[in-house]
Amino acid sequence: MTNDEEQGATDSSALVSRLALIEERPLAERADAYARLHDELNSVLEGSDHEGAAR
Repeated sequence: MTNDEEQGATDSSALVSRLALIEERPLAERADAYARLHDELNSVLEGSDHEGAAR
């Protein structure tokens, strides 16, 4: 496994853990937690687009 693959596996595990924690919250709190997670993921994806364009 390469470092990128290992990092991806770690990131996937962390994401699954975060989703599980969100699901454990009271229903009223979940929407905000999912919105924050969405914003974080969007930032990561946008950042990877800029890195790919620079190559």
